[in-house]
Amino acid sequence: MKAIAGVFSIIGFSLTLMISIGLYLDVQEMDHTEGGYEPPFTGVTGEIIDWDSMDRSNTSLIRRGHVVNFIVNGTTGMISLEFFGIEFEARKQGENMNDF
Repeated sequence: MKAIAGVFSIIGFSLTLMISIGLYLDVQEMDHTEGGYEPPFTGVTGEIIDWDSMDRSNTSLIRRGHVVNFIVNGTTGMISLEFFGIEFEARKQGENMNDF
């Protein structure tokens, strides 16, 4: 019984380690820019996002990662993250586009 528990603990530890490493790599690759977060969006430094390398659908651009997919909806401007098929809104659209 201890052998089976040992095997399952090794499998669980390995999967947790692989998911953690993949998540870390996805977050590091997501955006290499800094600054320009508030209007008038000036002072941006770093390497800009390569939009041409993303997958395209009818309404969005998707950067596929190891664990997390980065989704930009082209019709609403919504930025979302997809983690194992579950989508999380990372930036909600404002009431008025002039808010941005």
